[in-house]
Amino acid sequence: MEEKKVVPGTGGDHYVPYSERSGGESVVFFTRQLSAEGLGKIYTYVQEALKGKIAIKLHTGEKNGPNIIPRDWVRELMDGKVSDGTIIETNSYYEGDRDTTEKHRETLRVNGWTFAPVDIMDENGAVFLPIEGGKWFTEMSVGKTLPEYDSLLALTHFKGHTKGGFGGSNKNIGIGCADGKTGKAMIHTTPGQNDQWDIGDEEFMERMTESTKAVIDRFGKNIAYINVMRNMSVSCDCEGIYAEPVVTPNVGICASLDILALDQACVDIIYAMTEEENHALVERMESRHGLRQLSYMKELGMGNDRYRLIDIDHGDAAVVPEDVVKNLVPFGKEET
Repeated sequence: MEEKKVVPGTGGDHYVPYSERSGGESVVFFTRQLSAEGLGKIYTYVQEALKGKIAIKLHTGEKNGPNIIPRDWVRELMDGKVSDGTIIETNSYYEGDRDTTEKHRETLRVNGWTFAPVDIMDENGAVFLPIEGGKWFTEMSVGKTLPEYDSLLALTHFKGHTKGGFGGSNKNIGIGCADGKTGKAMIHTTPGQNDQWDIGDEEFMERMTESTKAVIDRFGKNIAYINVMRNMSVSCDCEGIYAEPVVTPNVGICASLDILALDQACVDIIYAMTEEENHALVERMESRHGLRQLSYMKELGMGNDRYRLIDIDHGDAAVVPEDVVKNLVPFGKEET
């Protein structure tokens, strides 16, 4: 019997307005407070999902990267509310400051991630997690120690991404939990190719999303997501000091128990901006076909692309992305 050829989906360069979506709704929380206080406050809205030994997945960055989530914010969160948490990372697939555990530890030191335990999960190998319903994979190779945790907080710097179009919670988990040797290669590279980055566009989004599904299926209801919409370069934090200059205004912090609703809300907020404000990120998302992340999450049953956006700064009032982006301050002009 002839094996059926796997074909990527389409539409990753096309934004679907809210009015054209169907299905259930989830809740996404929002605060304009880009500060340790704001992060701590919004965390309380999703903390119910987190129990036992908590893994905190965040991008700790290349050496001296300017756009990562501020260490002081994370330290205050962990000191005050997640004292039993452990920051988790994996080594990088590309050569750089984090492709070996030794170099990764030095980069963590340079970047100030010394106030809490950091588990480089693939330091001593990897483990496979099953993927239900995937078309590219039946399992994904992740850092060996990931299954040792009871719950997961995806603490994500929302920004652009060279391959993914944008990096939200889906990218943070799908790429960030895959181990640096096998899992990341499964997502990025067709076996036998000389170009380690040969997989792109919709196929890349689908592979990355299936990797994410392996992780969130492992944790079930014991997972929460926070996206920090600050210093949103079109470049990922893996580009460090070489990231493209930020031209998109800072917005705030969003959180949810639904990964799709959260990443979709952040994308909607970007699209609700004026063209002057959002042109760089919109071009990056569409040119890389990054919006396929959202439609494929929905196809895989990972969440809802419809949501209620709750403004926790104003009595938990319901708002829409257009409300959130009113009177944004150009990047670099904020009060200090």
